Amino acid sequence: MNRFWSDITARLKPYVPGEQPAGDAFLKLNTNESPYPPSSKVNSTVLDFSLSKLSLYPDPDCKMLVDALSRRFNVDYENIFVGNGSDEVLAHTFAGLLRQERPLRFPDISYGFYTVWANLFDVKTEVIPIKSDYSIDVDDYLDIDAPIIIANPNAPTGLVLALEDIERLVSGNPNSVVVIDEAYIDYGGDSAVPLVKKFQNLLVVQTFSKSRALAGTRVGYAIGQAHLIQALKRIKDSFNSYPVDTFSQATAVASLADDDYFKECCDRICKSRESLTHGLINLGFEVLPSQANFVLVSHPDLSGASLYNELYKRKILIRYWDIPRLQAYARITIGSERQCKQLLSELEKIVA
Repeated sequence: MNRFWSDITARLKPYVPGEQPAGDAFLKLNTNESPYPPSSKVNSTVLDFSLSKLSLYPDPDCKMLVDALSRRFNVDYENIFVGNGSDEVLAHTFAGLLRQERPLRFPDISYGFYTVWANLFDVKTEVIPIKSDYSIDVDDYLDIDAPIIIANPNAPTGLVLALEDIERLVSGNPNSVVVIDEAYIDYGGDSAVPLVKKFQNLLVVQTFSKSRALAGTRVGYAIGQAHLIQALKRIKDSFNSYPVDTFSQATAVASLADDDYFKECCDRICKSRESLTHGLINLGFEVLPSQANFVLVSHPDLSGASLYNELYKRKILIRYWDIPRLQAYARITIGSERQCKQLLSELEKIVA
């Protein structure tokens, strides 16, 4: 602790992101990035981008992008908030909507940033243990009438809740905000966005980082009724009025214009997930039934840390957590078909 730090700085335990090594020496299967490039329409936008635009501040309301999102999801302009990645959108959600008298509920195994934001924004929390099979029991969240946040599909398990379960969750807590974090929804399951018009307490958060292959541009968004979106805007305009740069807005709009490529990439990743899962099972791994662009795996002869270390020696990065209930597991991002074959080849040597 440094004597110049504030009290909150001293007590924070920051989120630790996945490794981002310089160069291309490693096969990166640790941060759930897309193995495929963005749409060619994004490439054209980049090539045609006028550098003169960078001398001006970006549109603080991201009007062109919000318009494109409203058309895609068939919601009104005032139902959309755009931020610097879904992480910023979620952080504003913690500050603007989830800091309530009643404790925020979320699963004990979920996205690690939830606990960090709760500490940062002084949000009272109550974690709910997931089941022994690592699934979420919606009944644990009914009739508590407290704010809730759930990643669907969940991270790092990849397990998904059915849309009817999400609806039960939202309708069962009518006086509290329910946030559904859908960073991975495009790889399986049904989005809760169609429920937004029905429920005034539902906020759905998505990102361009995964299925849109734009992790480097940092664009995320929330969809909810206008009173929820206004709360996020009030927080944003009290923090940074220009969070999404002009270049990122333009590439996101271009990505939305190429739905065929988007669907093609999602399909390819889902097929690779299926073949990788079969390959892992044949090598003696247990694989949770993921509906995301990653799989959570365990092996009877290897801890998560051991598997990470063995693959690191072979220049392959994956992710593990040294926390209760996850020490036996490691998370592997779904790569391209070639990358998955390379991974399986190295794993075959490790478990031999």
